[in-house]
Amino acid sequence: MPIRVLPPDVAAQIAAGEVVERPASVVKELIENALDAGARTISVEVEGGGRRRIRVADDGTGIPAAEVALAFSRHATSKLAAAADLQHIATLGFRGEALASIAAVSQVQLVTRAAGETAGTRLRLEGGAILAREAIGAPQGTVVTVENLFYNVPARLKFLKTEAAERARIDALVTRYALAYPDRRFRLTHDGRLSFQSSGDGDCYAALVAVLGLDTAKQMLAISPQPDEMALSGSSKGIKEIEVGGYVSVPTLSRSNRSQITLFMNGRWIQDSHLSYAIVEAYHGLLMAGRYPAAVVFIRLPPEEVDVNVHPAKAEVRFRRPDAVFGAVQKAVRKTLLAHVPVPEIHPTPTWSPSQPVEQQVPLSAEREPTPWLKSEPGGDDAPRSTLETARELPLLRVVGQVGAAYIIAEGPDGMYLIDQHAAHERILYERFMAEAAGKMVPSQTLLEPALVDLPSEAAATLAEDLELISRLGFAVEPFGGTTFLVRAVPALIARLDPAQALYSAVTDVDLGEPPLAGTREVQIIARVCKSAAVKAGQVLAPAEMQEMVRQLEACAAPRTCPHGRPTMVHLSTAQLARQFGRLG
Repeated sequence: MPIRVLPPDVAAQIAAGEVVERPASVVKELIENALDAGARTISVEVEGGGRRRIRVADDGTGIPAAEVALAFSRHATSKLAAAADLQHIATLGFRGEALASIAAVSQVQLVTRAAGETAGTRLRLEGGAILAREAIGAPQGTVVTVENLFYNVPARLKFLKTEAAERARIDALVTRYALAYPDRRFRLTHDGRLSFQSSGDGDCYAALVAVLGLDTAKQMLAISPQPDEMALSGSSKGIKEIEVGGYVSVPTLSRSNRSQITLFMNGRWIQDSHLSYAIVEAYHGLLMAGRYPAAVVFIRLPPEEVDVNVHPAKAEVRFRRPDAVFGAVQKAVRKTLLAHVPVPEIHPTPTWSPSQPVEQQVPLSAEREPTPWLKSEPGGDDAPRSTLETARELPLLRVVGQVGAAYIIAEGPDGMYLIDQHAAHERILYERFMAEAAGKMVPSQTLLEPALVDLPSEAAATLAEDLELISRLGFAVEPFGGTTFLVRAVPALIARLDPAQALYSAVTDVDLGEPPLAGTREVQIIARVCKSAAVKAGQVLAPAEMQEMVRQLEACAAPRTCPHGRPTMVHLSTAQLARQFGRLG
């Protein structure tokens, strides 16, 4: 094909794809514009997960009437004038691509009035082309309405996730900026329902409570900005003016992934695996392997020490002296942990046991008797094991012992099996929970005293939408105002879990769709709950407990992997062992 210049509309759509990946990208760019305009109140309204409609209103300085049309031109910005300005960017936006990219793939209406002007301006665009412009009455500030996102790029629509998943991304974005700017008032609604609201009174801890919930916020430790201690003076790699602040969780509060580590650099939400690793490393010796902290960390350093012009979405940055920033973050978090971590309380470690028959269960209370270490399934040893007899997925195994308080050693007819006790128990619980859900008979365990659970705003929004589904899975939950819910019952299968932990596991990250669980919400929720309820690595099991777990794993339909696809066991054949010991020449 001959070389040709692309038509302007095609070039605009290609460029828009770098900036506008999904509805949350639109919200991000419009919020950053509002913050740069000095807005004190920012309202975000979303319909259809952002595909149908996004409306962001602010009370900032507004756009002068003479510059309204120019604002939608590519590379039009008020944030910088020359290349040298890129060395010390102090605003969130600067590339001049956001409005042009949004308009290229949607239908946009902008209403704005600048300070000092008597009338506002309304501009309507479609596919980047201006359709109409008129003067109207409007308060000072800017309102941008984006409708039918990607209407002219159907291929991009196919790559969007479910409405619930897109809503969750928008929730995460708005709540993170509410943390970074506690002196600004944020309000978020989904389909006319209030999802999140911050006070904007400047209280960082109040913003933390609004986003993470009171229960989680109580377990966060404040990092005080200490520029003198953070400076690496005398070193050629030092940055004398770096500051690290924010909040980090106590070691007893941990997550299964890094999703709750949030980083801000000079007020900009960034993604940096290097700095996330610095925070995790600060917990060395304080967290179990595979567990990660929750953290909201603010980093401030001179603008010339960081390059924010790395990616069109401005989510990644490049530090001039990355080792100095890494060391400052790690040192600040570690010092906070060592100075303020409370003496851990001793709690009896819950032991593993199969769930009891429903008729044998009693209401939960603080005074209840400890759960028996071992209780067979209904029917005892005489119960049919049709799955094992027909499928023969695993041979009959004899438990030999446990290693590292994490793996069960078992002997089979053809060698040795190392079984991951957490993954195995997760598989057992998952298949039992799925069978109960399929039969629409998920037994519940009534709490003797209802539990009040305060959830993070994102989890609360998810739960409010999924109350009917959650109830079908054995939970009895009622809204109690704001992000607080009243738990009256939990699924009997996970009755040993703390009600807050059980509920939190049911509504957190259910939209990530990690393979092979990218199916229904019900399957995702069940998998998350079983993962939380399964016996953990580090828990010592009695021989009878290990044998019972292996027996139940043998009866599973898919015993070789956990619901998330991770192997439950490793097999070393007798021939492999012989080779290792040099018995086969």
